[in-house]
Amino acid sequence: MYLECYPTESRPPEIVPGRPQRAWMDNFADRHPYRCLPLTMANTTGWEILCPVGFEATWNGGIHQNDITFKSDHPHPGFDDFVKSHFSRGTITFHTGYLFRTPPDWLIWTMGPPNHIKDGIQPLAGLVETDWLPFPFTMNWVFTRPGTVKFAKGEPFCFITMIQDKPLETVQPVIRHFNSNPDMRKQYDVWAEKRGEFNARIAARDPAATKEAWQRFYFKGELPEEIEAPAPKGHVNKRRLKAPKIGF
Repeated sequence: MYLECYPTESRPPEIVPGRPQRAWMDNFADRHPYRCLPLTMANTTGWEILCPVGFEATWNGGIHQNDITFKSDHPHPGFDDFVKSHFSRGTITFHTGYLFRTPPDWLIWTMGPPNHIKDGIQPLAGLVETDWLPFPFTMNWVFTRPGTVKFAKGEPFCFITMIQDKPLETVQPVIRHFNSNPDMRKQYDVWAEKRGEFNARIAARDPAATKEAWQRFYFKGELPEEIEAPAPKGHVNKRRLKAPKIGF
């Protein structure tokens, strides 16, 4: 199975597997957010497309294309085509530098890097039918207020992942009473009790709980021993996707 990446220019931006690190997560005491497995898994479930040059974008609050200006850190070939004001109204548009082709019935979900926070600007998301589309898509960000934002060289401006969207149309969400599933209810109650006990021990500065720091049931793919059920199969707590390689 392949994600085919066809460069549309001579020096396209670099594509790398999604990286788990985030600056705001690093800045927490003990890097606490990395204990949240859903965060780190989201960060790595796709590929990043990186800025080939650092630059500043400034919006004066106007509605026209020329109300956004760009300044690269240094002269860079093709910079004016890489990022520009195309849609106006505080929107900046990146060209990925590739035409992507996915296997039949697989689409690309394009978005900003998950959990990558930038003050003053917001990434937009799109779902693209790359299993047939013969032209590339763009990545767009919208200023949330007038001002200047900085994108560093090597910073991801786009994140892509692949999904099969058609099966979603067959899904019927159902709201059920908890007691209709006694086994799940029991498992939840055991977890909730364990969670409450652990948090109470942390609040009381219990030495053993303080040393443990956080419960690892989900991270390790385990269930409390009081739950008489097998551990989940296929649990993953680290993902490393393949880097692009030259075609053959």
